[in-house]
Amino acid sequence: MSSLYTRSKEFTRNRKSQSDSPPSSPSPIAKTLRHERLSRLDAASSSTGTSDAYGDRPSGRSAYTRRENRLAALSSRTEDDSSKDYKRLYESALSENQKLKSKLQDAQLELVDIKTKIDKIAQQKQEKTSDRSSMLEMEKREKRALERKLSEMEEEMKVLTELKSDNQRLKDENGALIRVISKLSK
Repeated sequence: MSSLYTRSKEFTRNRKSQSDSPPSSPSPIAKTLRHERLSRLDAASSSTGTSDAYGDRPSGRSAYTRRENRLAALSSRTEDDSSKDYKRLYESALSENQKLKSKLQDAQLELVDIKTKIDKIAQQKQEKTSDRSSMLEMEKREKRALERKLSEMEEEMKVLTELKSDNQRLKDENGALIRVISKLSK
């Protein structure tokens, strides 16, 4: 991609410098073509053998026209070549852009997929946390209830031991009274 960009920049820079250059400094191709044209015109005028300016005109005009036609064909060929280069560069840039767009779409789809997975995991974690907190609250309530029951049972145990001791005392008293009554009844 960067080489394509650099080539495009260089080509644009060369085209700009050629269009910005003054007409007094033509390109090397134009110099060569002009030189060839002049030499052919000289050859055409010397072959006719006339030195009259008006006599040179018809043969010079046809050589000039042929030369201009060749020059136009050459310049159109170079324009075609340059447009082909542009077309090739454009097509390669376009194909590269399409590849990058498809990669971008794939990455975006993957990103959406990852985001949904993260959301699901976060939701599950939140549910687990809420489940844990509700479980912890339930366990705390159960623990408090068990502690209350334990303290109640401890109190009942104290009452029970007191009742046992009272019962034992009453049994002992009852036994003593029975003995006293049995002695009195004799």
